[in-house]
Amino acid sequence: MSTGAAPASIEPGAAHLRRLALDLRWSWNHATDALWSALEPELWELTHNPWVVLQTVSQQRLSQMLGDPQFSDNLARLAGASEAQAQASAWFQLTHANTDFTGVAYFSMEFMLSEALPIYAGGLGNVSGDQLKASSDLGIPAVGIGLLYSQGYFRQIIGRDGGQEALFPYNDPGQIPVTPLRTREGEWLRLQIPMPGYRLWLRAWQVKVGRLQLYLLDSNDVANDPAHRGITSELYGGAAELRLQQEIVLGLGGWRLLDVLNQRPQVCHLNEGHAAFAILDRARTFMEATGISFDAALTATRAGNIFTTHTAVPAGFDRFDPPLMERYLAHYAADSLHIPLRELLALGRAEPCDESEPFNMAYLAMRGSAMVNGVSRLHGEVSRRIFLPLFPRRPAIEVPIGHITNGVHMPSWDSPAADALWTSYCGKNRWLGSLASLGASIREASDAAIWQCRTAARSSLIEYARRRLSIQLAASGGTPVEIEGAKRLFNPEILTVGFARRFATYKRPNLLLNDPERLARLLTHPERPVQLILAGKAHPADAPAQALIRDWVHFVRRHDIRPNAIFLSDYDMLMTERLVEGVDVWINTPRRPWEACGTSGMKVLVNGGLNLSELDGWWAEAYAPSVGWALGDGLEHEDDPARDALEASQLYDLLENEVIPEFYARDESDIPRRWVARVRDSMATLTPLYSANRSVREYLERCYLPAAAGYRRRAQNGGKLAVEISVWLSALKRGWAALRFGNVDVDTRSDRHHITVEVGLGELEPQSILVELYADPVDGGDAQRQPMIGIGRPDERGMHHYAASVPAGRPAGDYTPRIIPAHPDVDVPLEVPYVLWQR
Repeated sequence: MSTGAAPASIEPGAAHLRRLALDLRWSWNHATDALWSALEPELWELTHNPWVVLQTVSQQRLSQMLGDPQFSDNLARLAGASEAQAQASAWFQLTHANTDFTGVAYFSMEFMLSEALPIYAGGLGNVSGDQLKASSDLGIPAVGIGLLYSQGYFRQIIGRDGGQEALFPYNDPGQIPVTPLRTREGEWLRLQIPMPGYRLWLRAWQVKVGRLQLYLLDSNDVANDPAHRGITSELYGGAAELRLQQEIVLGLGGWRLLDVLNQRPQVCHLNEGHAAFAILDRARTFMEATGISFDAALTATRAGNIFTTHTAVPAGFDRFDPPLMERYLAHYAADSLHIPLRELLALGRAEPCDESEPFNMAYLAMRGSAMVNGVSRLHGEVSRRIFLPLFPRRPAIEVPIGHITNGVHMPSWDSPAADALWTSYCGKNRWLGSLASLGASIREASDAAIWQCRTAARSSLIEYARRRLSIQLAASGGTPVEIEGAKRLFNPEILTVGFARRFATYKRPNLLLNDPERLARLLTHPERPVQLILAGKAHPADAPAQALIRDWVHFVRRHDIRPNAIFLSDYDMLMTERLVEGVDVWINTPRRPWEACGTSGMKVLVNGGLNLSELDGWWAEAYAPSVGWALGDGLEHEDDPARDALEASQLYDLLENEVIPEFYARDESDIPRRWVARVRDSMATLTPLYSANRSVREYLERCYLPAAAGYRRRAQNGGKLAVEISVWLSALKRGWAALRFGNVDVDTRSDRHHITVEVGLGELEPQSILVELYADPVDGGDAQRQPMIGIGRPDERGMHHYAASVPAGRPAGDYTPRIIPAHPDVDVPLEVPYVLWQR
């Protein structure tokens, strides 16, 4: 068998194919799909992986296709279009041409870009992948940093007993669209990072994502001890030590990779706290470049760091015990940062001096960043409560966490039918700039056009579900009758409901199953039936969640249910794409407020699917009666079985009395006019608002550009301003304990409270502090903060006097004097959380 290189006559075309196959832009721009399907139709249908197709196709077949003038001309046209697109100015270049912004390094534990690159598990990877794609579309200078897992997240099989079985197939680097990252001399770029008693070799890979690059590190290097080659084997697998090793690789290794590549992004965006060690290594590189101390270097570099938290409960943060931290980071603290380990550990503790407190990665991310945000409005509120321990004696509303609600990359999730509909009314480049006119344009679509789109997408989903279920049954030992029957399952005219996500108890995937008999009647109604598609994985260590999967599998295998409900195994990105393209209703039932955002429901928007969801995450701010249906009362009820039963009943009522009747209420043209009106309103109102285009532009303008400017200001002149701030912070820390309040005098006249207070400053200068009156919010309003003005000179006791007046509409007792730090170049309370209240 010949294994030689391609003949010279076909090499130019083969080079075009290689470039196109290695650019993951094909995962959302499907212009090249016909090329791969023509080369290997069956393999393309099974994998949707152009690189596998190209690695597998025979030289004979490749020569034959490249010799076909139609194929060759189409290939040349697509290759030229790809090159032109990469060189053309995009939204960022057109709207921010004069900015000094050099770019953002986006760190994430997982990236969901395509099923061809299985380095993701769920929502976190979805967000990072979609934001990277949207940044490419918009031309925002960005680079991704992640890990290349040799096994990735587990693959799922549903056994004959309904139980989940976890498999960990090997991710062959030769079969996934990655290439070794090489030096200018052609050598494979490899890094070393310190580990306890050894140096860990890391291989570097690159993934082209349109205009951008994603760099991935892995430890499966032959120079490593066998025990260490598996550090990057599994995503979210293993115990605490393995997780710490992975996060050292991601954070320290990731920043060092950028340094070796001579890339100098002004902004470092941490997508969750897993990569927080990058904060430390960024400060280290600044120390080495300027010769300043670690504290000053951290003060300079934190100005360019952004932290996005996705966690809705404190238990979701990664914590590491002090002995483990000492083992892995003591030498790094001493030899690289030149600080005692206790100072490093203090950055990850609520009580910096408590030597028994575990190290919290999210706390390090918070203390090392200039901006922190949650991923929905409600999650911002939840996050302020979660991080309150870092801001003792501050009210929760002052915890400096905002929110930027997630969005999804619409070109990745729209069906062919939806793409055609949107293109007809909004143009092919609709997601490449401002979205201001999209809503009005798509509203022009006729009822018939919208309904035709929905019918085509539903039919396509059912064809996919039949094929997928047949393969699933064959793999799990199904009978020939069952396998053949799956190929005729479902009806493209029936209301199709989807419920698919990671199975976890807080997501309450069993809520719809609360009353199995009522659900059975609903699904099998003789005149208005419903067909239900379920999918989802439970973590291999989460036995309660696996039990929920088993309950569902047993239910759908009931003889009376089989024609109307299926559970599809091995929920992955490809399955997600097909589900969100075709379902009529997407159901989500988390326990509020544990769903930080919940992007799965956003993906149905572009396709004309509707949401029926708990008022949690994004749906709490997106819901309106005209665009979908809401579950719950918008309040928090903890883990209450009675409340779950009540909401299950509400869910059944909504389906039986509103959702199903509206779908089947047809006119003489067999179009459900009220349903279509709801679809149109959802598409027009919500799709632009919950797109990654909007969220990424929001990150750029609200976070990246201000953070880059702040970093440049602190970093210039060798970090001169950062050194000054560091000195000021040290002096403030030393002198804060000596601050005290004296007498308070209140004089109410002329409808105002005139309040005077005595303050002892100790060794601190008056300009280092702000004395103000604070009053809690009333009736959902804002807190009141009134600065107090220094009057006169200190008295013979050394007490300073401050005065202010406030309206007498509230009792004087509502106003409490307090002292907070003040510096024109310091973010209070994010960088310095001190506060002293008068009592």
